[in-house]
Formats: sequence, C-alpha cells, structure tokens
Amino acid sequence: MQRQPLGRIMTPSTIPFAKNFDAVVALLPQMANRHGLIAGATGTGKTVTLQRLAESFSDLGVPVFLADIKGDLSGISQLGGTNPKVQQRVKELDLSDYAPAAYPVTFWDVFGKRGHPIRATVSELGPLLLARLLQLNDTQSGVLQIIFKVADENGLLLLDLKDLQAMVRYVGDNASAFTTQYGNISAASVGAIQRALLTLESQGATHFFGEPALNLDDFLQTAEGGKGVINILSAETLIQSPRLYATLLLWLLSELFERLPEAGDLPKPKLVFFFDEAHLLFNDLPTVLLDKIEQVVRLIRSKGVGVYFVTQNPRDVPDVVLGQLGNRVQHALRAFTPMDQKAVRAAAQTFRTNPKLATESVLTELGVGEALVSVLDARGQPTIVERALVLPPRSQLGPIRPDQLETLIQKSIVAGVYERVMDRESAYERLSGALGTTTNAESEPSKPIPEEKRGFLDRLFGGDSPVPSPSTPPPSLPSSPRKRVGKEPDSLGTLMAKSVVRTVGSSIGREIVRGVLGGIFGGGKRR
Repeated sequence: MQRQPLGRIMTPSTIPFAKNFDAVVALLPQMANRHGLIAGATGTGKTVTLQRLAESFSDLGVPVFLADIKGDLSGISQLGGTNPKVQQRVKELDLSDYAPAAYPVTFWDVFGKRGHPIRATVSELGPLLLARLLQLNDTQSGVLQIIFKVADENGLLLLDLKDLQAMVRYVGDNASAFTTQYGNISAASVGAIQRALLTLESQGATHFFGEPALNLDDFLQTAEGGKGVINILSAETLIQSPRLYATLLLWLLSELFERLPEAGDLPKPKLVFFFDEAHLLFNDLPTVLLDKIEQVVRLIRSKGVGVYFVTQNPRDVPDVVLGQLGNRVQHALRAFTPMDQKAVRAAAQTFRTNPKLATESVLTELGVGEALVSVLDARGQPTIVERALVLPPRSQLGPIRPDQLETLIQKSIVAGVYERVMDRESAYERLSGALGTTTNAESEPSKPIPEEKRGFLDRLFGGDSPVPSPSTPPPSLPSSPRKRVGKEPDSLGTLMAKSVVRTVGSSIGREIVRGVLGGIFGGGKRR
C-alpha cells in the first residue's frame, strides 16, 4: 500500500482514493489492470468511491468507462468542492492541497436521449450472448445457432432486430428443408425465439441493434492537458431491462478483449472499466458462459484493461471471478439475518489479515464513505486490510442540469457520428424482396463485410460454431412472396447466388464469422 505524509494528496504517479489515520491509500498504476471490487450495502458510499477512483484514473491520463445507474455521476464534468459533506470531509482529513476540478466526459445512452447512441449489430453479439439475453433453453439455443449458420452460408447480414426476426421466420417456414442438414428445428423452439424477440423489442432493444456500430477507439481518448476521458453510460432507463444492461456491458468487455492487442505489463492501464450492479451479469448464468467470462477477465489484463466490479455483496460475484480481483474496497455490510452474517464472515475472510483489526466486526460498523481496503503492492501481493475514509471527489457531487448535459453532448468529439441511423441492405430486405428500400433514416448500398464476427463468446477457445456444416449445398430458397410491377421477382435462391458472386468477387470467399467473445484462437479480425 502506498503511503504519503498526513495532509497531502499523492502525486499523479499513483491513484489515490482513500486515507487512513496517517497515510493516503492509493493504487499502483502498474497494478490497476489486475482488476478490483467495490462492494457494500446500499447507501454506504460506493458511488462516491467510484467517482473518486474515476477522477484519479483520469488525472493519470487513463480513459474510464462507467455506467451511471442512478443518474448521479454526470457531475464529474463540473467543478466540485461546494457540497457541505465534501467540505466536511476535506476538513476531517486535513487535505491541505484539495482543489476542485472538472473532468472531460463523453456521455452515451442506448436510447440516444442522455448521450450519444451506442449500438451493436446482431452479428457482433452472436448466438451465445443472444440466447442468454432471450432466456432460451438449450434446445432453443441450438435452433438459434442454426439460424445464424443459415444466414452465414447464404450471405445474409444480420444487422438489426428486424433482420433476425425475418431470418427466424424464414428458417421456421422452411424447417423441414434445413432439418436434414442441421438437425431438428421444432416449431415450438422457433415460436419461443419469436416471442422472446418481441419481448426484447418491447424493452427498447431496437435502439441497441443496428448501425453505425460503436467504434471502441472512441472510448480510448485523452483530452487536452492529458486527462483521460471519462465515458459515462446513462443507464437509468436501461437498468429497467437488466438482461439487456448486462449483455451490453459484457459485449463491450468482449469487444475490448478482441480489439486490443496484447500489451503485457504496462506502467498504467489503457482503459479502466467499471461494471456497476455486477450481480446482474451473473444471475442465472450458464456454466459454459461463466467459464468463458472468467477466461476473459483473467486474460483481458494483458490487453491493458482493468475491470472493477461494483456490487452490494462480494458473494454476488462467483469465486472464479472474485479470485481475479486483486484490489478491494469493501464498504459496510448489513448483518440482519443468519445469511447476512455468513456473508459478512465470508467477506472478511477474503482480506489479508491485519492483527490490529477485527475485520469481521468492523465490516458492520463502518460509516458512510468509510471502507476496508486492500490493494496490490509492487510485487502483486495484496496488502493487509486497513480501515480508511474515501477521499472526497474533486468534481461536483450529483447530476448536472439538462441544459448543461445538452451542451456537453453537442460539444463532444463524437457529436453527430452516431446520431444518424443507417439501414443497409441486409437479411430483412433480401428475405422480404424489398431490395433497395429501407425503414430507417439513412440508406447505404449492400457491402460485403470483410469478416463479420461470430459472437466472441461463441468462438472463445472453440473457433467453430457447434452447428455442423452441411455436406451438401443448402436447400433452394423459395421465391419472394412480394411482387414487383412489370417484372417477375428473382427467386431467393437467385438472390443468394448473386450475393455469393459479389462476395467471391470481393476476395471474401470464406465463411462469414461473427462476434467478439471468441477471438483468442482463430477468430477473425474486426472490420
């Protein structure tokens, strides 16, 4: 644990966030990508801790991504220091060099209301993440894999939700033709997928799926003066669809994993990613998905990304992931029931023992903004647990006014980049016979995607889809039911043949692969 004389905040060569009786507690930048945990009951100060850590990373020139669940974190963009609680904490800790500061911020919002829209294509998520988002069982997940496989082999792009809905309808209508090559496709499974997609659509997922998709380089920005940009995802509305929220953040993590090159041990992280309400990620998580998430968390540090899970109780995070989190900030826990008491004991046992501190007892006595802390030292070993007060943020506590938010969005470096929706010719247009028409604001001609990814989790340590490739050509696709004036419509088989010719002619004569969570062994590169 790094220490600094009483009354002074540490220099930007470290990441200060708390202070005990005689020293400031700080993360070592070279250990910050070993991940961390911020835990504690509601109202104990987790959000303020997150804000202070985000500021300290930004001061060091490290970009940050975080989700604003309660709408409290937009104040990071404004000068602070006027809040009476902040002034009291400054006086209490005798912080002689405390100075208010504002931080560079980019706001994001899946729904495009409180930030720039953030989108992904259906193909980028892939069938494994989508199956979890849609709450499909194993049989239904297998059918979804087949649907993606058929789309791949026929050059049908799955970009937005209506593309997937059209593809599900087409495979369901022609199930008997595909069953001989791919396995049984029951009407019940197709119906379950269609109903789940309708539910997802009602939750606003149409805002998330589509183009232009997010360019992760926009997360890795520094502002004038060298401060890292703090990317804030407005999640007040999104959190009402918890599975969509968790899927979005997991997709972002997986995209970062595949996109960033190996970096080894860096003097400081390239990006720090805070995963708030982390229990939503792990609720009802299939074992296969948990195993792959654990692999990503373990290996993403070599890409220079630090992941910090924020949750109410450490038990919300599975042990295989919890063991990867070397930096710990534990706020107070409640012990009203026998289960709560067991959780307190378990949390206390995760710290390196301090003979001067009764960790289990202290956990229930901590005040607001007070925490038990342990960080990794220069050798990568956890320090003994200590009791400390979180340093007050230098920026504004609480949200900013709507007019301030709008001004910041308009002045952002990505202003106008993601606001205009594109709707290229894709599966929906081809399967409906409506070539050249769109339903959204902007249209682009169809372009072959160099290597559209299969979901990274689908490819992680596996490479190929579990759906076998057919030994014979796919069945001839039926003619489009839609007619054009003065001309007989091409059959869908002819359309697919044209698509294949275009693909081969563009030197892309290989199977389209999707997604992100699987690029470790043999995955395609992002276009």
